[in-house]
Amino acid sequence: MKSTWKAALAMATAATLLTACAGETGSGPNEKVTLTYANWSEDQTPAMEQIAAEFQKANPNITVKVQTLPWTEYWSTLQVGAAGGTAPDAFWMLADHFREYAKGGQLLDLSDTGLDMSVYPKAVTDAYTYEGKTFALPKDFDTNGIWYNKALFDAAKVPYPDDTWTWQDAQDAAEKLTDKAKGVWGIAAPIDPQGGYYNTILQAGGQIIKAGGTASDFASPASVAGLKFWTDLQAAGSSPTLKQLSDTEAVSMFENQKVAMYFSGAYWAFRFHNSPALKGKVDVAPLPQGVKRATVTSGIGNAGYAGTKHPEELKKFLAFLGGTKAAEIQAATGTVLPAYQGTQQPWLDSMPEFKLQVFIDAIEYGVPLPIAGNTAEWQGLAAEHLAPAWDGKKPVQEAAQEYQAAVDKVLAKQ
Repeated sequence: MKSTWKAALAMATAATLLTACAGETGSGPNEKVTLTYANWSEDQTPAMEQIAAEFQKANPNITVKVQTLPWTEYWSTLQVGAAGGTAPDAFWMLADHFREYAKGGQLLDLSDTGLDMSVYPKAVTDAYTYEGKTFALPKDFDTNGIWYNKALFDAAKVPYPDDTWTWQDAQDAAEKLTDKAKGVWGIAAPIDPQGGYYNTILQAGGQIIKAGGTASDFASPASVAGLKFWTDLQAAGSSPTLKQLSDTEAVSMFENQKVAMYFSGAYWAFRFHNSPALKGKVDVAPLPQGVKRATVTSGIGNAGYAGTKHPEELKKFLAFLGGTKAAEIQAATGTVLPAYQGTQQPWLDSMPEFKLQVFIDAIEYGVPLPIAGNTAEWQGLAAEHLAPAWDGKKPVQEAAQEYQAAVDKVLAKQ
């Protein structure tokens, strides 16, 4: 009980810190207002501060304080703050967490901002719409590709991945690239939905969540095949074990040049670009094909707290975040692939060493990130139910059936 109380106190304190600088409510058009804007990425903080500064130039009566929390604390802090009235004014939102906040009435309705929502990818705008209302404006979007280390490929004399690769090509390459004596694996195979098994389930013809959103599809033959792509890599020893990936994140292993391939999103480009150790060694290719091409697509949304003391100023700031200037800053700095239509080219130009067009081309076969019921809850059960299959302790079909039953139980509560 004591540790639980301490954890709750720590989260509440962090939530309070996020809004400690918020301005007091005043009256009149020249009122000095301070808004807080929370995110979870130190890599993106400089660009967010630049965007805030541009907004303040046009709105000198409004100060925006950018606050960055570690990913491991972000959602628990936001949850406590939203429930207790201490949430930041503006904050990043993800599609898999969105509905719990929208249903709880904790998000500011942005339907009247006057923005043309057709300038964003439909998959992202749909993810932040609830009961016909818009509660977050798309900040960026992402698809997935194969990040690969050219130096490790060259050392193993393995051809680089390209758009002809199949699952078998990826698995064969991973085996050849693995050199246990040097502590190098061909690929990272964590239990990763967005960068990993969602994509292979879709490529195998599975659905993840069935039409209507009341049941999942993890135990279907196609979905099991999509899961088996990853468990086969683990069984072959081509990936670090789950324990090793728990001790060191997959992306860190890739950065440390311990894995040659990492299937993931466009959002890592900026980090890899800024890594001196990876200079000239990294590139990206399309995901391999299964029965068909597919990748999940989603993006961060900029949301506002319904309990803000400054709703009009906040809407003005969120509209700016959803506009061309903010998108151009994100693109030109290479920070992330902006969602606003027509602003992606500067992002491509900012990191010419990568074949970043791969991520934009993937929109053609992109599938919206599956959202149904309390997505964060059922998605959070994946490791518990799928780990035995990843570790080779349980058949994939059995683990998939158990996970499907757990997911369907959560979906039944909506």
